[in-house]
Amino acid sequence: MSEKNLVVDRLKFSYEGLFNVAELYNIISTFFYDKFYDWYEKYNDEQITPKGKQIYLVLQPWKNASDYYKLEIKVHLIISEIKEVEVEQKGEIIKINQGIIKMIVDAYVISDRNEKWSEKPLYWFFSVLADKYLFREHYKKFEDWVKSDLEDLMYKIKTYLNVYKYNYNKGKIEYATIPGKKSDY
Repeated sequence: MSEKNLVVDRLKFSYEGLFNVAELYNIISTFFYDKFYDWYEKYNDEQITPKGKQIYLVLQPWKNASDYYKLEIKVHLIISEIKEVEVEQKGEIIKINQGIIKMIVDAYVISDRNEKWSEKPLYWFFSVLADKYLFREHYKKFEDWVKSDLEDLMYKIKTYLNVYKYNYNKGKIEYATIPGKKSDY
């Protein structure tokens, strides 16, 4: 059996405000396609409630990083109380969604992705030794890779939802989170 090593544990993000559900989904899926992840949508549920529409998605895109390692990012996306509202922008009326987004993200590095080294107990023992002592630098490289991809994904989502405030000071752009826009739940 391959070893599934947790790199990022339950990174949480929440947002309440205006957004477009289709654009948010498109940003997430396009990001993973651009980074050459294989798309896997484990669960997709949509319900209509008196408070509005609710969408629950579990996404598990993965990428073969080498012959031995595989990267996986698991995204739990809960969008609740979705209502369609009309907003005036530059003299035009635009229909967008208003609701609450809650997202939990985990990132994994999976070793022995083809499960060749788990067929026999002796092979498994050698694979554990190799992971701990011989391939430590390789594992660290893939761990950094999946963390970087996750940071890029969160940056794209936060930028789309406009939860960053940009300050221009002395030729340097500083990023600061707007209070009240992002909160952990």
